[in-house]
Amino acid sequence: MVSVTVAVLIFSVAFASAYPANDPVIGTWSEGLRYDYLEDDAGNAHLVDNWLKISDYDKLARYNPDQSNQYHLFTRANPSRSQVLVLNNAASVTGSNFSRNRRTVVLMHGFAGSATSSFNTAVLPAFLAAGDFNVIVLDWSAGSSWGPRATQAGQAGGRFINWLNNLTGATANNYILCGFSVGGHGVGHMGRTINGNVGYILSLDPADRWDTNLLFRPSDGAYTEVIHTNGGDSGWLNPLGDVDFYPNGGTSMPGCVTSLCNHNRAYNYLAESLRTGGFTGRRCDNIHHAISGHCHGATLRMGGPNPKPGSTGLYYLVTNSREPFSRG
Repeated sequence: MVSVTVAVLIFSVAFASAYPANDPVIGTWSEGLRYDYLEDDAGNAHLVDNWLKISDYDKLARYNPDQSNQYHLFTRANPSRSQVLVLNNAASVTGSNFSRNRRTVVLMHGFAGSATSSFNTAVLPAFLAAGDFNVIVLDWSAGSSWGPRATQAGQAGGRFINWLNNLTGATANNYILCGFSVGGHGVGHMGRTINGNVGYILSLDPADRWDTNLLFRPSDGAYTEVIHTNGGDSGWLNPLGDVDFYPNGGTSMPGCVTSLCNHNRAYNYLAESLRTGGFTGRRCDNIHHAISGHCHGATLRMGGPNPKPGSTGLYYLVTNSREPFSRG
């Protein structure tokens, strides 16, 4: 395994073909049309089959996330080139800059992404600017071209964290898990797998067209927060966490003309919140008010490096159309 340098990676377009008639359909991954175009976070289109077939089980069987997931450590001592941590290889950890005395962030990219996805290139340096963290980038690119594998990838990530904590004495309450799109559901499964309550889990515009039995849950961590920016399209619209933020109503963001732009705003807003704060939401009585903006309750800051234990509810706020996005 080699270290990675933070950069934007452009993926080639990959189009899926219809499966042959002798590949029986046995269920669906999501409601709606069978075939749907999804964009990765580099803006490339992928044709996705939402029906579950026998061959899909074969794909699941051949993907072994415990072997193929990679874990890239960044700290303030190595902010741009990673140190690779390897499951069951203690020397890879003891010879690295990992410290159990720091809080640890784990980042999980989305569909068809990798360690160098734009989600990571935006959020990783923002976390290092916000505090002296261990930041671990989970690269599950070996499985990310098929979104439902995020569940397996997240569970394997949880097993890796359990091993890492047993080795170093780090504890679950000192972790922040942060996932984008399908990774926004994957970090929920990671949290469920980790021994003990994870202190803070952030799900950034978790993917729509997702099996309702596998959704992110409020109980996945001690405090869970969701930021919705393209709900009902690329992202899930209904609340999923202890706290759900609906910037600009959670569906369409100022300054965006594409679904991908709306979707990506979730991690853009988080990155800014880590660097400068801002983004004050008003509590809403229900989802309809959160979408329409008729919210006049108590205030709460969105994102940032620290959990807000005991906070619950839905929150609305307005952003600018370009950076700085926060209006305070």
